[in-house]
Order: sequence, then C-alpha cells, then structure tokens
Amino acid sequence: MHPIVVRELVVEYRRWFKPPVRAVDGLSFEVCAGEIVGFLGVNGAGKTSTIKTLMGFQPPTAGEVRLFGLSATDARARRLVGFLPETALYSPYLTPYETLRLYGELHGLSGRPLRAQIEALLEAVNLADRMHTLNKHLSKGMLQRVGIAQALLGDPKLLILDEVSSGLDPIGKRELRDLLATQRQRGTTIFFSSHELAEVASICDRILIIHKGRLIAQHTLDELAGRVASLEDYFIRTVMAGYDILEQEAAA
Repeated sequence: MHPIVVRELVVEYRRWFKPPVRAVDGLSFEVCAGEIVGFLGVNGAGKTSTIKTLMGFQPPTAGEVRLFGLSATDARARRLVGFLPETALYSPYLTPYETLRLYGELHGLSGRPLRAQIEALLEAVNLADRMHTLNKHLSKGMLQRVGIAQALLGDPKLLILDEVSSGLDPIGKRELRDLLATQRQRGTTIFFSSHELAEVASICDRILIIHKGRLIAQHTLDELAGRVASLEDYFIRTVMAGYDILEQEAAA
C-alpha cells in the first residue's frame, strides 16, 4: 500500500468578488514505501498547498488524497505521519525539551518512554546541550532542529517536510542528510520540498517537479545521472520550458 497517493488534485482559494486562485491543477502522483522523494518547484508552484492538503489542513476542491490507503483527514493516517511545516512557530517561553514534551503528549506519548525519546531526538539533532534553553534564545537553525525532532516523535512511518533544510548551516545540513538516511534504513518514507537542490541530489531517490500547479516531470536520480549537467541545471531548464526537457529530447 502506497504511503501517498494523489489523484487529479485541485486546490483553489476563493476571493471576494474575484475568480478563485487555482494553486494546484489536476496533480497526480504516488510515493512508494521506503522512498525519499523531493518535491520541487519555484515559489508559488503549489508545493505548500499540496502538502497542506496531504496533512488534511486544506480541503481539496477536487480530486483525492490518500495516506496509507486512508483519507488524509483520517486520524488513523495522521498518527502515522511526522510533519514539519515551512514555518514552524514554537512558544518562545518553552525550552526544546518542553516543546517536544508538549507535542509528544498531544501524540499520546507519556512518562519514561516519552522522556527517553525526547532525549534521544535532541541528541540526534545536536541540541542536547540546549534542551533546557528557552526557545527565544535559540537561532533560526536551532529552532529548525527542534522542528525536525518534533517531526520524528512517535516513530512515524511517513515524514512530510516542507523546506526541511531552511535555516540550517552546512554542518546542520550534513547532519540532516545522515538523519534522513538513518530514517530510510528504518523503513521510513520521506516526502519533502526544498529549494536546496544540492541537498535534494544527495538525499533523494526520486524527484517530482511541479509548475503552475501541475506535475511536469518526475525521474529517479539514477535516470538523471549522465543525462544532465546537474540537478540545478535540469530543474531551471525544465521550469523555464514548462515541460520535461528530457522527454522532449527523447521524442525528437
């Protein structure tokens, strides 16, 4: 059973006395179990709207979104998903430890198992020495690490991460790569958006490129190897053309 199935998804935002804005326009794709998939597109392409719909925050105007065969709004599906939004806001008057305890309790965790998991996750994101520092005294990159740890609470089977490397320094990005690789070894499926194409190239099994709400290209990284100068070059040329340049070249 696929962790993510999207079929002919349409997401529109209504406006007073104006036609609705269509952010996602007939989008279809699947993500297989154990894959790491990069979801790419320029600003305004529809990535965050798609992710909000996957998480059940934004109702689809049309089409279908299913997680592990269940509706995206089904509580049983939501319990299997760890999520990091594009902009994660945490109380400035809580510490990382307290933040994770709050989210863990909302997740149904408690007691010694929760405490052990919090300590292990903060160690994994290199925040063990700051776990009792107020969030307001942490840098943007440190808060992003808190968010990554929060997404991993409860050992989710699927991670959905929006701009996961935002604010991270080079060391943080390397640690993130290692962390995601460890999650993949444990069988976790990972679906994330990013503008850091070098990071995508080093982590992902497959990429999806969305443009103006539509899927215009999808390839494994192995399929791109030797056929493009770099992922960045391929992405820019494909988005500027508005179609998959590799398919166009193959058809010529």
